[in-house]
Amino acid sequence: MSIFTGAGVAIVTPMNQDGSVNYEVFGNIVEDQIAGGTDCIIVCGTTGEASTLTHEEHLECIKFVVDKVNKRIPVVAGTGSNCTETAIYLSKEAEKYGVDGLLVVTPYYNKATQKGLVAHYKAISDAVNVPIILYNVPSRTGGCNILPETVMAICDVAPNVVAIKEASGNISQVAKLAALSKGRIDIYSGNDDQIVPLLSLGGKGVISVLSNVAPKQTHDIVAEYLAGNVEKSCQLQLDAIELVEALFCEVNPIPVKAAMNLQGKNVGTLRMPLTDMEEKNVERLAAAMRKYGILD
Repeated sequence: MSIFTGAGVAIVTPMNQDGSVNYEVFGNIVEDQIAGGTDCIIVCGTTGEASTLTHEEHLECIKFVVDKVNKRIPVVAGTGSNCTETAIYLSKEAEKYGVDGLLVVTPYYNKATQKGLVAHYKAISDAVNVPIILYNVPSRTGGCNILPETVMAICDVAPNVVAIKEASGNISQVAKLAALSKGRIDIYSGNDDQIVPLLSLGGKGVISVLSNVAPKQTHDIVAEYLAGNVEKSCQLQLDAIELVEALFCEVNPIPVKAAMNLQGKNVGTLRMPLTDMEEKNVERLAAAMRKYGILD
């Protein structure tokens, strides 16, 4: 059974001016997402600046979101690390809080061979019972790429690995994975400009940055496709392309936090080494948001 079908938001972590986590705003944006039709909340991923959270903050954010959502929709926690033991620790703690799934990125910096990836995910799987979503994002992990054959090898030894967030951008690789898996593993798009292409290959939905600023619209791209309204879904995807490009004109989550602040959501600052968005790019982003109808 899928953890979720539809549009999951890779939610930002709101910060106070001093860089601490702003839990009051966090609660507000969680409620906004649920009201907007988001199908799942993914907390402490790349968009949530997990790499600059302490372990204590990381776990506090996960627990906060689980408690706030209170089973209304699934919650998936990002618990990946380039250290297998750290990933196991975070995963075990998140499981205690009652998450519905874990999002586990491939090891970064030290990277891993394909053999190492199988061993890494097996060790994490052996330590928990909650479902696991693999996260393949070579642009963030020094080129570390989970090959389709390796995904199948991981599934053979880690039965609670049930899905993959595919952000390689390589549609041919995704097609091969879909052909090999024959539905054995759920596939989610990790790229907001490739939601419909992934759905056309049997994907279950998207884990989205766009959903932070346009939850209903992102949900509808998937919902219309799954309802058989492929032409409408495709048009909704195309309508979002200019905004998606603006949301990634600087490294994520710089633009999406800027966009949410433009919307008055007050998600605050970023933790270094991320810095505020260049003014020319803010102007581009604001123009795209106005054109898309999400900024007055």
